[in-house]
Amino acid sequence: MSAKTDALSAARLLLRASRKKDGGIDSKKALSLVKRIGESKPRNYLGVLDSFKRLLRLELASSQASVESATDLDDDAKKELEADLKSKYGSDLTVEYSTNPDLIGGLRVKVGSDVWDGTVKSRLERLSTAFS
Repeated sequence: MSAKTDALSAARLLLRASRKKDGGIDSKKALSLVKRIGESKPRNYLGVLDSFKRLLRLELASSQASVESATDLDDDAKKELEADLKSKYGSDLTVEYSTNPDLIGGLRVKVGSDVWDGTVKSRLERLSTAFS
């Protein structure tokens, strides 16, 4: 195997070792593992740490949701949306709300690399593209 593949495999093991019982990331464990690797300096340790950092970044991004709407959402809508997202992505999901009047209507939801765009603006853009 190549050094990059070995580094990614080792980083995945580190990620697995730094998880809590509920599936989240234990920051103390992760920091301890990084310190231990930095002190022992195994072969290709910089590649392992770089891959581990990338995996952690992806993991943390998948536990944060960004909801963008044209107008402020009421509390009932927020609760329902959060319940739906938490059922799909886990109970440790945090949700951040913002308003953007340019969307005209609807919602845009981003969780990690997943994006759901149900805004009027995006529908109009798709329609415009279809007819041009």
